[in-house]
Amino acid sequence: MKPITITDENFETEVLKSDLPVLIDFWAEWCGPCRIIAPIVEELSAVYEGKAKIGKLDVDNNQETAIKYGVRSIPTLLIFKDGKVKDTIIGAVPKNQIVNKLETAL
Repeated sequence: MKPITITDENFETEVLKSDLPVLIDFWAEWCGPCRIIAPIVEELSAVYEGKAKIGKLDVDNNQETAIKYGVRSIPTLLIFKDGKVKDTIIGAVPKNQIVNKLETAL
């Protein structure tokens, strides 16, 4: 399963109203570190299928949401639960760091 594409338009439905915890990767095409963690995000979307939603939000095309949540550097991963930010991960970090924070939100 691939990560879902999150946009300014579907953010409320896919993230804020989600019954499952949601991990969003705020990224951009031109961002080198974003490309480093992209395979990890893809892998997690398969591993956590049915337990959490994994999504990607392109900050160049969805600036409203990025600005609303104060995303200033990318990649930034935000973990939402019950419509609120539960955790933030900034930068290309090891997979186990992402997994540990996601596990605490489940």
